[in-house]
Amino acid sequence: MSFEGFLSLQSMPATCGFFFFAFTLLFSFFSLLLFISRMKPWCNCDICKSYLTVSWATKFTNLCDWYTHLLRKSPSGTIHVHVLGNTITANPDNVEHILKTNFQNYPKGKPFSAILGDLLGQGIFNVDGDSWLFQRKMASLELGSVAIRSYAMELVNEEIHARLLPFMLSTARGEMNKEKVLDLQDILRRFSFDNICKISFGLDPRCLLPTLPVSNLADAFDLASKLSAERAMTASPFIWKAKRLLGIGSEKRLKEAIKVVNDVAHDMIKQRREMGFNSQKNLLSRFMGSVEDDAYLRDIVVSFLLAGRDTVASALTGFFSLLSKSPEVEARIREEVGPGPELPTFDQIREMHYLNAAIHESMRLFPSIQFDSKFATEDDVLPDGTFVRKGSRVTYHPYAMGRMESIWGPDCLQFRPERWLRDGVFVPPCPFKYPVFQAGVRVCLGKDLALTEMRSVVVALVRQFEIRVVEPDQGPRFVPGLTANLRGGLPVRVLERKC
Repeated sequence: MSFEGFLSLQSMPATCGFFFFAFTLLFSFFSLLLFISRMKPWCNCDICKSYLTVSWATKFTNLCDWYTHLLRKSPSGTIHVHVLGNTITANPDNVEHILKTNFQNYPKGKPFSAILGDLLGQGIFNVDGDSWLFQRKMASLELGSVAIRSYAMELVNEEIHARLLPFMLSTARGEMNKEKVLDLQDILRRFSFDNICKISFGLDPRCLLPTLPVSNLADAFDLASKLSAERAMTASPFIWKAKRLLGIGSEKRLKEAIKVVNDVAHDMIKQRREMGFNSQKNLLSRFMGSVEDDAYLRDIVVSFLLAGRDTVASALTGFFSLLSKSPEVEARIREEVGPGPELPTFDQIREMHYLNAAIHESMRLFPSIQFDSKFATEDDVLPDGTFVRKGSRVTYHPYAMGRMESIWGPDCLQFRPERWLRDGVFVPPCPFKYPVFQAGVRVCLGKDLALTEMRSVVVALVRQFEIRVVEPDQGPRFVPGLTANLRGGLPVRVLERKC
């Protein structure tokens, strides 16, 4: 090789480095221009200024509480955040219009699908049109079947008796630690993850063993959910898309986390095909009878993992945080459920009206999904007179709706299960005033299973334990994400009841 050739080879890394740096700089500059364009600095309204300067944080712990404050002040229950191109509403008439009356005009939309596409793919929560309709019909058939409900109840009861109750009892007796304190949110998330993995995959991740083992799948799923949600918080989608293209920062970590999830999912699909799936009861095996595409199967089941794990755990965490400060509610639940080690049957649990009311009331104040967004396909006018421009984002806000005096009266901030009872019988809510499980055409298909799982857990724990939040006066601090998880968890003290 000539000397000149050697010098040429030596200079190649420097040249490549220069072009990479130049490309990164150009992309960053382009993203900055888009960011400035998106901010629309000429908008001087108070809401936009407060959002851009984050001055709202001086008075409110959580962004959802600031939005609630603004929505309560709005005569129509609707506000505009111009810099985000987002119309946010807590008006039940608007919610009914979006989710039912003019449903076709408010799909999830491509912007939403892009944000969660790497994690959820073509799963039911991330698609519209024919793909959504196909999965909807298939899921409705399976989740509504007696076989799946019985199978799910069997798994939930097994997890309660074999793992949850022994763990709580060990804590209450000081075997885990002398302070008898644990992070209830973490325990409930482990419990829910074990359940949904068994129901979805036929896989037991064993997250709630006494040693509280680290689960690579659970950790990867948590990280992927968190980083996917953070994409929506960036000033411009071009920022996270540029990071993904370059394989740097949070996007690199997201890719690695999703690979772990994908590897487990694909291994489970392969095993099910080799073992034969016709005799299996889990959702993956049942879906295999209708779907042959392994990638599509992966997307469907990962969507069920997201729905069945974080939402149930979040709702139960909110419930016990409220129950800890409401001994009179706790006493009435104990009176209704009665003593005994055996968990009630599905039919028995449905007849526990006060328990049902208490769970619905807790989700009114602490919904698992605090807000949900759609994207308008055409210009529209909401029932309150708000104009919606084609392509803009429209958000309804269940968290804020649960705190609206115009909907729930002057005691809307109180935890009062009695508001759901008529002559001692639970009365279902209007879904458009209470869109905790969505409403209309896309109402949650797993609602009954989720409520049954929650009731079973509450019955088991309330019978045997007193669970008290360690710092009851401290307000909740939520972690940004797809579901409402508490920053720092929910430290509680567990005391065994002497029945």
